Amino acid sequence: MPQKKDHPSQEQALGSIRRQIDDIDDQLLTLLRRRIKLAQEVGKIKNVNNRDKWDPKREREIIRRLLQENAGEFPEPSLKAVLFEIIAACRLSQKPIEIAYLGPEATFSHLAGIVMFGSAASFRPMETIEDTFIEVERGRVEYGVVPVENSIEGAVTSTLDSFTRSQVKICGELNLPISHNLINQSGRLEDVKLVASHPQPLAQCRQWLQRNLPDTPRHNASSTGAAAAMAAADPQVGAIASSLAVKTYQLQVAVKGIEDYRGNTTRFLLIGSEPPKASGDDKTSLLVALLDRPGALHEALSTLAAHNINLTRIESRPFKDEPGRYLFFIDMLGHLDDHQVRESCEQLRQLCSHYQWLGSYPRSRE
Repeated sequence: MPQKKDHPSQEQALGSIRRQIDDIDDQLLTLLRRRIKLAQEVGKIKNVNNRDKWDPKREREIIRRLLQENAGEFPEPSLKAVLFEIIAACRLSQKPIEIAYLGPEATFSHLAGIVMFGSAASFRPMETIEDTFIEVERGRVEYGVVPVENSIEGAVTSTLDSFTRSQVKICGELNLPISHNLINQSGRLEDVKLVASHPQPLAQCRQWLQRNLPDTPRHNASSTGAAAAMAAADPQVGAIASSLAVKTYQLQVAVKGIEDYRGNTTRFLLIGSEPPKASGDDKTSLLVALLDRPGALHEALSTLAAHNINLTRIESRPFKDEPGRYLFFIDMLGHLDDHQVRESCEQLRQLCSHYQWLGSYPRSRE
């Protein structure tokens, strides 16, 4: 039976619409080229005045304004992603940025870096979280991306411990929703004879593994990326890894979303040498050791409460060489340039045997 052909008038209408789309695409390209040239001019002016290339407050204002003007007509998540990639590409045109992260490729730290800086940035994988701190502190990269806490498993202690040995500053944060996939070469669950991943994802998928692969041995890899590399080399290995690892290592998803709890989120910190200026919606982080006297913690918390400071997190870590003594990691809303925050921190300093400002930075809204 011959196929039905489109009516000539429909063909003409379709052709007209496509020509209009082509014209719009040409205009978009022209405007994008103009935008990146203007961004480069901004970069030259910032170089003369020795100003930071990254202005998170300005970037947030641009995206917020355009989302409001869009009024939902163009799908908002897609528009936000497009705008972010454009802004990131223009920022990188002012000065190339290299970011260190816990490697190899396709770890969740790598994915967090892409979300923060866009896919056009240059990323350098590190063997350990401590190595990421060292690269930043010695100035070999501009920034590092490190996990600091997970909504299920809690604090990432290697990150907290690295802060005690480093002078880097927190420059930003990202709350990244985590979905774990079991991936392997064939995409078939029955082919998995060994499950490999970083200890945290293994813990976050413990119940699923117990129900579905109770007799399958598990291997602690240095990262989810390293586990994916194992799966790429051995058809009997199944890795718990990110969706980015599927493409990077040319694997297939055997089972999607095997985490035990929905809403699993990991908070990542962006570390660098100099925190950005206030964005209007910020956090401040401190590392303190309190004076050894009764009621010291109560006194410290009361000082912050008296200044109406909203604490979002407090985490303790023992001193490595002094049993019974603890360091406290404190996160609070506000920027050190804010009068209330600065005044409360100055008073808090008087109650501490050790006081370290880790940075003030834009609060994550992802």
